Amino acid sequence: MHPGITLVLGGAASGKSDYAEALAVDCGKPRVYLATAQALDAEMRRKIDRHIGRRGTDWMTLEAPLNLPAALATLAAHQVCLLDCATMWLSNQMLAEADLDRAQAALLQALRDCPAQVIVVSNEVGQGIVPDNAVARDFREAQGRLNIALAARADLVVQVVAGLPRALKGQLP
Repeated sequence: MHPGITLVLGGAASGKSDYAEALAVDCGKPRVYLATAQALDAEMRRKIDRHIGRRGTDWMTLEAPLNLPAALATLAAHQVCLLDCATMWLSNQMLAEADLDRAQAALLQALRDCPAQVIVVSNEVGQGIVPDNAVARDFREAQGRLNIALAARADLVVQVVAGLPRALKGQLP
């Protein structure tokens, strides 16, 4: 039995998406990939293409760079959803100059209301140096608050380092 909400945290290129995808596949349920990235440059397009290629064709993809609550509301109890990733969604919110408290509250409510099993991928950005500019510091603080809120809501929280998972809350499946 897999938990209702799983949060998979890790640094950049830590293996968190690979791990989260494997969790979703292991569920044996129809899989939905909830994509938050936008291909605004060639580098991001290549990264998105790598993720698509790795997943294969057995996933339904929903693109929701800003409106995750609406996308989560379309899911059914028999599905598993991989939301990849909360960090990109937060970046999109900041670039759109959204009210972050309101957007976060709406996301958390949508996760509570979602009948599907949800696996959320998010970056851990608070273990590095203090950024030298206000925008980066604001983002780091907002990401930390979002991760804390997601972890509080999640049934299972997994930290991935060098491709290795470690349960911070709950038990690994």
